[in-house]
Amino acid sequence: MMHMQRGLALLLAGVMLSGALAGCSASDAAAQAQPEGTGQVVTLDDMELDMTPLADTPALSTVLSPVASGALVAAVTQSDIDYSNTKDGYVMARWLGGGTTKIKVQVTGPSGTTYTYDLNTAGTYETFPLSDGNGSYKVTVLRNTSGNKYAVIQSVKVDVKLADEFAPFLRPNQYVNFTKDSKTVAKAAELTAGKSDELEKVAAVYNFVVTNISYDKDLAATVQSGYLPNVDAVLAKKKGICFDYAAIMTAMLRSQNVPTKLVVGYTGNVYHAWINVYSKEKGWIDGVISFDGKQWKLMDPTFASSSKQSSEIMKYIGNGSNYQAKYLY
Repeated sequence: MMHMQRGLALLLAGVMLSGALAGCSASDAAAQAQPEGTGQVVTLDDMELDMTPLADTPALSTVLSPVASGALVAAVTQSDIDYSNTKDGYVMARWLGGGTTKIKVQVTGPSGTTYTYDLNTAGTYETFPLSDGNGSYKVTVLRNTSGNKYAVIQSVKVDVKLADEFAPFLRPNQYVNFTKDSKTVAKAAELTAGKSDELEKVAAVYNFVVTNISYDKDLAATVQSGYLPNVDAVLAKKKGICFDYAAIMTAMLRSQNVPTKLVVGYTGNVYHAWINVYSKEKGWIDGVISFDGKQWKLMDPTFASSSKQSSEIMKYIGNGSNYQAKYLY
């Protein structure tokens, strides 16, 4: 176990160094980006429109803040797509047309999976992860025309070469939204103070979340399409739906340089959210947080908290076949 922990610490140090040295140049990315035609009308299905999962030594924080640096921008009158930093695992978009009409951003990666997001109309950039890793992506901004009909305002294709595979899962994005000033980041630093390796940090964050945050049944009954976790609000209220549980843990761990995926998918027939973390010996561990010397335990903070970690639920969590990932953030 100690050998594995030291290996993980060395791995993550290497990740940060390689992130600073690797990646394609701005000129290369510019040559690879291809603007697409506009004016096309598409229909978004119900899954794309509503993807809110509802199922029941002082440590230092390092927040790798996304920046719309403006080096590479696809721009039209009503919107911008900034793809200056794709090597760091994200693109950014903003709507400049004002109004109250629904605006969407779609990101389709090399796997063919399309991620659909709401985009604010305040003219501020939002961050969207490149979860599929290296390859060709299509990023599209759409404006609602009626019902589920959306007009394509702009679209750009970009070939992505990440600085490292962890880049999309160490930074804030629209679903895991935090800054260096977030109370959630400060709490993570407090929880991990004096802990020298990443697995100890993971355990500290996990134990805090499952013992201090309860499931918000009222919110689950009233939540609307487009709901986004506010990690500082969840921390203050100590309540949330499963999306909130996963987002706050992901924010805490990323701020401590632990590569973490927020996963949205299914447990049985229920749309749900959980998190995965990275281990050198195991690679990406799907839904796992703790090791008891014999086996890993799947890491689903919502079920572990709401069930008070009963033996029946922990057995369910420990069965990977009960989880089907659909989206990674």
